[in-house]
Amino acid sequence: MIEILRKRRSIRKYTGQAISPQSRAILVEALLRSPTSRNGKSWEFIVVDEPALLAGLATAKGNGGAFLKDASLGIVVAADSTKSDVWVEDSAIAAAFVQATAEWLGLGSCWIQIRNRPHDGQTTAEAFIQRLLGLPEHIRVTAIISVGHPAESKPPVPSSELDYHKVKHNHYSTVL
Repeated sequence: MIEILRKRRSIRKYTGQAISPQSRAILVEALLRSPTSRNGKSWEFIVVDEPALLAGLATAKGNGGAFLKDASLGIVVAADSTKSDVWVEDSAIAAAFVQATAEWLGLGSCWIQIRNRPHDGQTTAEAFIQRLLGLPEHIRVTAIISVGHPAESKPPVPSSELDYHKVKHNHYSTVL
């Protein structure tokens, strides 16, 4: 697992090559195996591969998501806000699981933040997606994960560049 985490980088350029049905099934399985608070399974997912919908989702927020139109898949990571008070955490864990799984499969991925982001001056990115995909109001959108065959290569971040000072030992003032 640590090797997957070492290699994983945010990929924003894709070849357009389709993702195999086997890889898609593994990605879905990873989503459904992600842990949730008290096993409440508040998360919900919409796997999007229709080019017109991907293009629409790519415009959900002002900037930072346009590359989604070139991805093979967009996984809308959402949750039923009536099932759990920690639906954000439940859905964020699933998003991280699917990104690690994509890396393991040799695919690229990138988190596109949706929650608390604007679409335009009047509409949130979340409301835009709810309308576009027909989601009820209580199904809240956390993020979209773009997935595809990478058309760019990024080197792993060297261990020497990790923020080890962010890790404390026993007390906040003691660096590990």
